[in-house]
Amino acid sequence: MPTRSQIGFDYSIRIESTPTRVLAAFFEPSALAAWWDVATAIATPRPLGVYALEWGDSEVADDVLGRLGGVFHGTVIDVQPGRGFFVADAYWLPPEGDPIGPMAMEVTCTPTDRPAGRPSAPLATLLRVVQRGLDDSPRWMRYYEVVGGGWPASLDTLKGYLEHGRGAWDLRAYV
Repeated sequence: MPTRSQIGFDYSIRIESTPTRVLAAFFEPSALAAWWDVATAIATPRPLGVYALEWGDSEVADDVLGRLGGVFHGTVIDVQPGRGFFVADAYWLPPEGDPIGPMAMEVTCTPTDRPAGRPSAPLATLLRVVQRGLDDSPRWMRYYEVVGGGWPASLDTLKGYLEHGRGAWDLRAYV
């Protein structure tokens, strides 16, 4: 029997911050609002925790997906403090139309070496975000095209907030 290959995206970015602070930005509601424009978040960093994020509805509609925004939700299956987390059984519930899912999202943080000759350089983390699903319908393909295309800008925003101290969120609960 033929197997379906996974579709999705895989992005990495180097951020001058500790892995613990980087991961905290995926769970702290005010951090998620600051870097990912999330309107509402319930994100519980523990096994079987809820990972539910809501964005405001877009004014412009995509020809295939309709208006963007809506809710992404799944179940946190694994959390490794300072190293990463895994969300499974995830779905995107668009403002209009049927949900897209299930899919999985994995976030990993790997400490990186300081640049050669710069022993006082800040600690840095290689952040990797992978999201995968199994359907290859036109709607799924368009979802990954649109959402995957937005991740680089979102990760650049996260990098700016963590490296330059912008954002008023409190990470003490996660560090």
